[in-house]
Amino acid sequence: MFTIALVGIPFDRKSSFLQGAALAPARIRAALHNGAGNSWTELGANPLDDPRFIDQGDLSIADYPEIYPQIAALLAKGHRLISLGGDHSVTFPVIQAYAKAFGPIDILHVDAHGDLYHEFEGDPYSHACPFARIMESGFARRLVQVGIRTLTPHQREQAARFGVETIEMKDMHRAAEVKFDRPLYLSLDLDGLDPAFAPGVSHHEPGGLSTRQVLEIIHRLDAPFLGADIVEYNPHRDWADMTATLAAKLVKEIAGNMLG
Repeated sequence: MFTIALVGIPFDRKSSFLQGAALAPARIRAALHNGAGNSWTELGANPLDDPRFIDQGDLSIADYPEIYPQIAALLAKGHRLISLGGDHSVTFPVIQAYAKAFGPIDILHVDAHGDLYHEFEGDPYSHACPFARIMESGFARRLVQVGIRTLTPHQREQAARFGVETIEMKDMHRAAEVKFDRPLYLSLDLDGLDPAFAPGVSHHEPGGLSTRQVLEIIHRLDAPFLGADIVEYNPHRDWADMTATLAAKLVKEIAGNMLG
């Protein structure tokens, strides 16, 4: 039997525009336990009160290379993780640890951006690059990206090079066709949602997913999640904790999926 470990990764030094995402784990936890709602999911699970769900607190990080060994150590203990970023750069070391534990995995990536740059502003580990590093390292068998609406010519070339299955926001009617036949990992960048639903992100990109669309994606998948991350929440940009509350709901719904 595995346990689900909630873990914060308070790191945002690879953000290209604004910092602040390092504050996210604490704010999401506060929303998760603020007493305004209860811990039941829409599908009738109660993961927060399940003994298989534990909170491991935050990683202690002085620099980026320290993320991978700490995540690998948690996986070695039999945990499956819901990680709270942090900027999206944290996904690369998390997936690196998952690939070591499980071999190459399937990934569902919800985002406004492809995050496939070979390098960005001189940094190959920027938050604009994690999926280029993941794919070139062979850590994913399959990468499906949903909600994308900012692809540059370079990122389109990268997607073709790596065989990425991209469902751009303008083609969201195709999302219902996506099926997974193996357990998968979910990487959920909150700017994949329209700013009307998630104002607390550094990169506002109008025309995105609604909260209901994201929940439908989580609910309709038959394949269970091996793990997930929720990244790019920037409390400096939030209003009335709307985005923190959204992230907390997503934690519950994802945990409910993982626990079955």
